[in-house]
Amino acid sequence: MPDSSAPGGGARDNGAPGKDVSGSGAPGNDVSGSGAPGNDVPPRSGASADAELEALRARIAALEAERTRRPTHHRVRSLVAVVLIVLGCVLAPLGVVAAWTADIVGDSDRYVDTVRPLASDRDVQNAAANRVTKAVMDHLDLNALLQDVVPAQRPLVQKALGRLGGSIEGAVRSFVLDKTQAVIASDAFERIWADANRRVHSTVNKALTGRGGGAVKIENDTVTVDLAPVVDEVKQRLVDSGMTVARKIPEVHTDFTVVRSDDIGKVRTYFRLLQLAGLWLPVVSVLLVASGVLLSTHRRRVLIVSALCFAFATLLLGVALTVFRVVYLDALPSGISQPAAESVYDTLTRFLRTSVREVVAVGVVLALAAWLTGPGRRAALVRRLWHSGIGAVRTTADHAGLHTGPVGPFVNRFHDWITWILAGSAVLAYLLWPYPTGWVVIGLALTLLFALGVVDFLAIRPRRKDSPA
Repeated sequence: MPDSSAPGGGARDNGAPGKDVSGSGAPGNDVSGSGAPGNDVPPRSGASADAELEALRARIAALEAERTRRPTHHRVRSLVAVVLIVLGCVLAPLGVVAAWTADIVGDSDRYVDTVRPLASDRDVQNAAANRVTKAVMDHLDLNALLQDVVPAQRPLVQKALGRLGGSIEGAVRSFVLDKTQAVIASDAFERIWADANRRVHSTVNKALTGRGGGAVKIENDTVTVDLAPVVDEVKQRLVDSGMTVARKIPEVHTDFTVVRSDDIGKVRTYFRLLQLAGLWLPVVSVLLVASGVLLSTHRRRVLIVSALCFAFATLLLGVALTVFRVVYLDALPSGISQPAAESVYDTLTRFLRTSVREVVAVGVVLALAAWLTGPGRRAALVRRLWHSGIGAVRTTADHAGLHTGPVGPFVNRFHDWITWILAGSAVLAYLLWPYPTGWVVIGLALTLLFALGVVDFLAIRPRRKDSPA
């Protein structure tokens, strides 16, 4: 074989570029066989190039066909997921109302806790005092009151009563009103109010579901509460104060309006439907949203959006309660105390608003948790800051001589298990909480976050002997 290192010693050296056979390292096809191993590029025939080109075209065609088939399948799944999530979000506010209805109707303690604050509300007390005073004055005989006085002392009595007001009737009314307000402002009224509402809870159930009767009843589109026990207490105080003629007042039943609406019949029907739905409607709503998330392709992203939409739909219920409050109060007749009606409405919807805030808090916390555990750049930055902060605290503790001993390697070994146990415990605590509020949800989330921080602080990887400190 000729020496390829000598100039011009190549078998074929025509001086054309790319055909250097001198072994100088220039790109080209070395046909002398003296090149370094691995640098020989065999010539490619036209048949093999065509075959490779056909294989690439077949692969591209297969990928294009797969791409055209996949969107149809994903579109169907996405459509079903969107329908399920929308239905769940639509049912979310109805589920909250259904749960509140089941509590009010089925739980006597819950109902009493709902209406108990009304006994100490100033506007309700004033309205009830006026109702009781009117009922007492309608049955109080002023002539009999003067006849019980010795004739010689009647001018003195009239003079004394005249100092209380412009007329005897006005003076007596003022006196009765003072006694009534004293009764209503005392603990006796709160006890009477709570005991009466507890006794008639079954009647409230009948009234709200369309079957009136008892101390709570529906007449002329109005839900009323009988204040007869308060009238009896006022009569006894009047007698104890020297107005013995009050003994002649017969048993008086006076009604205190709780709810008044011209459409109360329709509301009663809807209330009955929600009562039948009970706690199943919230469960169905949550299951629909969860099914939509599981059917979706990008589950984490869909979970974040679904949680926020669920919270937003429930928040709309709170807005609707505020709007309906204005409409309801404007529709009340002039004979009903507006301040008292406002207090009654706010009290009756108090736990409903609490449930709204609770669901909104759950949705926001769930969306934040899904976002923080995701692969997003900002979420990863937050996690790095979190771990960096905990690492700095751990380093400071190590320099101060505080060591975890065998606890650190153990926590690091079972870190994932401990994390899931803590998260499950927080969810279980929320589910077992009798009546959670928005603050309870936030408190559980912060407690879980603190517990996870402690776990990360304790999770120390054991150092190998050959690793630097």
